[in-house]
Amino acid sequence: MSNDRGWAKRAETAEAIARAEAPEPEAGAAVDLAHLRRYTLGDVGLEREILNLFLAQMPITIGVLRDATLDSDWKMASHSLKGSARAVGAWSLAAAAEQAEKLVGEGEDARLAQVTVIECEAAEVRAFIGRAYARV
Repeated sequence: MSNDRGWAKRAETAEAIARAEAPEPEAGAAVDLAHLRRYTLGDVGLEREILNLFLAQMPITIGVLRDATLDSDWKMASHSLKGSARAVGAWSLAAAAEQAEKLVGEGEDARLAQVTVIECEAAEVRAFIGRAYARV
């Protein structure tokens, strides 16, 4: 019985340390950390893992958008980016991807202009994540 209490105390201590080391949510930040934490239950390691996966996939998806010649490719990539950005709380990037979704059937100039907007938002997200988690 005392072993169970010892394990629970260690787990509680580990949680407290993780919360203390976690970056603080910022109003207007490129990533809504409070939103992300609702899904990770405050597990900083899980936050990092999710954000690293997001950061690895993001340039691939943006590349698909930039190179899309078929409406189906454009739609799939813009929808995928919108969903993944929403999942991590990157609201401005998600909004830019949602605007891209609406460009199915539009000309190349409109699409490339929206890719430029998306790339700017993506750079903000990447920079924010780098700053927020550099000290963790």
